[in-house]
Order: sequence, then C-alpha cells, then structure tokens
Amino acid sequence: MVMTQRGIVAASQTLASQAGAQILARGGSAVDAAIAANAVLGLVEPMMCGIGGDLFAMYWDAKTGKLTGINASGWSPEHLTIEYLKAHDHWSMPSTGIHTVTVPGAVDGWFRMHQRFGKLPWRDLFQPAIYYARHGFPVTEIIQYDWDETTAKLARDANASAVFLKDGRAPAAGEIFRNPGLAAAYELIAAQGPSAYYRGAITQAILETSKRLGGTLTAADFADFQSEWVTPISTDYRGWKVFQLPPNGQGIGTLEMLNLMEQFPLPEYGQNTAEAFHYKIESQKLAYQDLRRYVGDPRKVKVPVEGMLSKEYARERAKLVDPKQARCDASPGTPPGVGHTVYLSAIDADGNIASWIQSISDIWGSGVVVDRYGFSLHDRGGGFSVDPSQPNALAPHKRPFHTIIPGFMEKGDLHIGFGIMRGSNQPQAQAQFVSNVVDHRMNIQAALEAPRFTRATLGGCEVFIEGRATQAAQEELTRRGHRLSVGGEYSGLVGGGQAVMRDSKNRVNYGGSSPRKDGAAIPEPDPYFGAAAKSK
Repeated sequence: MVMTQRGIVAASQTLASQAGAQILARGGSAVDAAIAANAVLGLVEPMMCGIGGDLFAMYWDAKTGKLTGINASGWSPEHLTIEYLKAHDHWSMPSTGIHTVTVPGAVDGWFRMHQRFGKLPWRDLFQPAIYYARHGFPVTEIIQYDWDETTAKLARDANASAVFLKDGRAPAAGEIFRNPGLAAAYELIAAQGPSAYYRGAITQAILETSKRLGGTLTAADFADFQSEWVTPISTDYRGWKVFQLPPNGQGIGTLEMLNLMEQFPLPEYGQNTAEAFHYKIESQKLAYQDLRRYVGDPRKVKVPVEGMLSKEYARERAKLVDPKQARCDASPGTPPGVGHTVYLSAIDADGNIASWIQSISDIWGSGVVVDRYGFSLHDRGGGFSVDPSQPNALAPHKRPFHTIIPGFMEKGDLHIGFGIMRGSNQPQAQAQFVSNVVDHRMNIQAALEAPRFTRATLGGCEVFIEGRATQAAQEELTRRGHRLSVGGEYSGLVGGGQAVMRDSKNRVNYGGSSPRKDGAAIPEPDPYFGAAAKSK
C-alpha cells in the first residue's frame, strides 16, 4: 500500500494519478483531484471513459462523517422510443451506433460535485488534460493492447479513424499521441463550465453528428438534463457498513450478494480455496438474477430496494445454495415489496474521500466520435430492453440500467473508498473485495490483487477464474459442477480497481491500485522544500 499523511490519488493510468496528486499539492480537495484525474483519463484511456459518458460518485466528508452520492447518468432522447426503433427495422436495441447514445452526464456531474466540494478554480482542473492533449503523451501498455484489439470498431467511423488511428493502426506502446480536438473541448468546458457542453458549441457538434447519422438527439434533451443528488444505500457485513448508490445502477447487486455471502462461514476458509469461491459464486448467481429482474430507473418504475436488501430475504434465498454442488438454474426471487469503465479514488490530507467511476460503456462506446472535438459518445442506451414489460424498457427521457458503481465501506476509524471496473463484473468483484478485507483480513492492496472469479452469463454454471486460483481449488470447483474457464494470472476480465483508506484515529491515508491496469496510487508530495519555514 501507499501510506502518507497527505492525500493520494489512485487511477488506472499513472499520468492521471499524478495530475490528481498535483492538484492536491496546490490545495485542491479530493473532488478537485478526481475531476483533474478523470479529465486526463478521458485522453489517455479514451476507449474507456471521457466527456461522452456518464458518472457516478460518492464523497465522504471526514469532518461530518456524511456520505453524499451523485447520479450523473443521462437519459434517453425524448424522441427515441420502442415504436421508433421498430419503425426503423430495429427489433432489439442496437449495440453500437447513434441510437445507443443517451445524453452524457459526466460534465454536469463534475460541475455539481465541484460546486459543492471543490476548492480550486474550475478552470485549473483541466490544465493537465489540456497540456497532454496538445503536447502528447506516451501510450501505455495495457491501454495500447485494448486500442490495438479494437481497431476494426474505430475504422467504421470516419471521425474515430481520423482521431485514433494512424494509417489504419493503433499507436504503439510508447508512441506519442495527441488529441487537439479534445484539447479544444476541454478549453471550452474550462472557460464556460457545463454550458459549453449542454447549451453551447459542444452541444451543437454532438447534434450535428447525431443528425448526420440519423439520430434523434435534440437541443432540449441536453438543455433539460440535470444530475441527481442521491442518498447512498447500505448493508452491514460482519460489522462493516458497506455503501452503494441506489438504482438505476447495479450497486444494489453488491449489497445483496454480500447479504447472501454473510450466511456462510467464509472467515473459516482461506481466500484461495474451493469453499470460499463456491459460496461466493453461488451468492453471485442469486443476486444477479434479482438485479436483472427488478432494477431500472426508479423515476419510471418501482424498484423493490428495501426488499432486495432485507436480511430475512437473504436468509431465505441462501437456503437455495447447495454446499457441495453448483446450481445451474438459478432464478429471481420475490423480494418483499415487489458495462468498460474507469474507476478512480482520491483522498485529501484532511481525509475526505472521493469514490469516483466514469465510463463510455463498451470499449469506444457507441463507436461514434463527435465532429471536431475528438471524443467518443457512449452506448449506454444499448442496455435498454425493447420489451415494454421489463423494468429497463426504453422510454423517453429514461435512464438505462447502469453498470458503473462506486463503493464505500467503513468500520470504526477506518473508511475505504473503492471500486472495480468492467461492466457486469463490478458488483461481484466489489463483493469479493469486501470479503477479502473483512473475511480474509487483507489490506486494500492485497484485496485488490487477490485472484478473483467473474461470471458473464446470467444462467448456467460457467465461471471465469484467474490462473492464480490454486490447482486444488480449481479441481474441487470442477468436481462440484462449476464449468471453469481459467485465464491469466492477472486478467483484465475480472476488472482492475483502486482503493483509498482513511485511518481517522492516526490521521494516515492509504492507497492501492490493481496490477490489472496501467495505473498507480500516487501520493501528494509533502512540502519538504518549504517544511523548515512552515514549522517555525
């Protein structure tokens, strides 16, 4: 772990972490640092995040102990309906293209968080990203791999090809990449705030791009949008209180999975054992069935949040788990009352924590890059259903089911902001992180690094597991009926992640960063050159 009495920024690319740490050194808050780091990530990891996507975040105030949440996920175009899609020969939701684009909420979310919790001038937060966009930066290795593997998607869009490919290829690792169009967009946002994005020149560029491609986005879709302040939801897990944001995100799946895992004696087992993996996998199956069956935009449909978080409901559901045999036919229960991403965390010297996740959904989002400004629009709308009976059915100005979820947990003097990336992997990965800390007594770096499993399918018994799972565990899981696919030692399929922790008693901050990404936890520099003068 990184340990310091000053702040830390942990992000999935080191230049972004460093930019956030520099903002802290200039007197910025954890939120200031998170915005600066996020802006840099939109440049250096462009296939995963950026101003064309959405944001969810939590902020813990060390002085008051209050946890605040924001849902900055955008809504569907008013004129994009199930009937419209069917009339244009789309009988299911497209997975790419302009009809998957919902109004991106990230910039509005950044601004609202800054208004409430920022310290430095708004314009200062974009200087690192503008600098790298104009001067260039060397492309890092894992990001280069993702870039190189997805050139076919980029080649289908003229703007994407022009901005992100050179002679039809991705930049090599270490090759200098620049994006002057994105620099121009950041300069507008720095000078004009969110009005540049939702009522100004960037809006016009998005609308022109949409119209050219036959999309339905309008100026009113952007001008009428606002992020929403939300109250985090929580559960108790063996004495730790674990928080997530409420639906339309999938964070409730983490909490339900933990409630199920709590019914089994996980602290008696080692983390890398068949017994521990088995109970976690079986808990994931049950929680995810409910997640997909019931979660939608609570402004449009009733979501049984209280029932899904009920401990009694978890006890009843846990009875479906066979300790010796994998269940391949899990189905949703009846609760009482019935996505590609970057995560970063920041903590300042006062102990305030920003747990921050931002995404353009699938890699390169919709595959549509905005005219003149060099950023991708997300494809979050591709997650809607065209079945009007489903809670996540497409409707005008409705927010889709969302995969990106920031996490927070606390017990006594310890407070942890954490998150793990990669689509539907996130709730199951976060539950495993919590278990690593609570059940297996790992520090936050070890908890991020420990071997994990992930399940991409809703039904069946297929499980992907990292190769560091012991051979004995793999063999026993197979004997119990789990159909294992074994990956590399540190696989991106189980998601990279970051975490920061505040020890309020000793006033020490800790940071961790997963080796599955190109990032690091970087501390704010101590004021050593001015220390003698300041100590007098």
